[in-house]
Formats: sequence, structure tokens, C-alpha cells
Amino acid sequence: MSRDTVAAQPARPPRTRIVMVAAVAQNGVIGNDGAIPWHLPEDFAHFKRVTTGHTLVMGRATFESIGRPLPGRTTVVLTRDPDWSADGVHVARDLESALELAAQLPGDVVIAGGAAVYAAAMDRADEQILTEVHLAPEGDTLYPDFDRSQWQETRRESHDGFDIVRWERD
Repeated sequence: MSRDTVAAQPARPPRTRIVMVAAVAQNGVIGNDGAIPWHLPEDFAHFKRVTTGHTLVMGRATFESIGRPLPGRTTVVLTRDPDWSADGVHVARDLESALELAAQLPGDVVIAGGAAVYAAAMDRADEQILTEVHLAPEGDTLYPDFDRSQWQETRRESHDGFDIVRWERD
């Protein structure tokens, strides 16, 4: 094959990265009765920084707990309810459809909850950005366990009451 022929072939688009972002207490809790059981404004600012310009994938209950699409981000909401819709968001009926849709939208695909969505996406994720909250509150929603031997901690930032930890898949 000539050099001209190779150069004329279209380049493959890079694969979209899948990043899971969550705040997780020491006991694995991420929520209680549809709410976050702590208030860390600095972590909210961190979430905004790492997700702005990207596409969020989240479950319906998580979206409804937020109450609106977040500015500067595109949102894909996962729900099995065929009649559910909301202004300003895309809707997908299963994770595969959500990921395919999100891959066509701006930025990385950011998995933003809840527990079932995190669990379903764990095997597909390239990176986890976890806020490790130094509390052990009561809660009814847990971040899924993951095999840390498949991940490498690449960065840790200590803050008052929490650490922000980046994990990349080995």
C-alpha cells in the first residue's frame, strides 16, 4: 500500500473516556433518602470544575434530586419509564444506549450516579474521581465496591474533611 493511500484513509475518532465522579463516605455511603448526607461546598465546586464541558450520565432519581440540568454540562438521564421526560435533558432507557448517546455529545462521559448506574458502568470506566469524605453517616445508597487491584491511584489531594482521589484503570 502506498503512502498516499494510507494518508487518504479517514482517521478513527478517539474513544470517549468514561469517568465516574462521586463523593463517598468512609462506610461507602453516597446518599440517604435521596439527599447527600453532608454539606461540603468545596466538593461541590470540585464537582463543577471536573464536570463542566462534559456529558453527565445519571439515573432519574439522581436527576430529580438535583432538580434541573446543570449549567455548562449536557445531561443524559437513564430511566426505564417510557413516559418520563424533562426539559433540557436527553433520555436513555439502558446504560448501553446512554453511553452510545453520550459518546456523540460534548466532552468525556461522566457517570454521576446513583448507585445502580455506578455499578452498571464500573466495568466500562476508565477513571474514577472520588471524594473520600472523612465521615461515616447513615445512608441507604452506597457506592459499589471495586477491585482496587484493577485500578491505580494516580493523584490524591487532601482537604479539610475529605480527600479527592483519582483512580485510573490499570
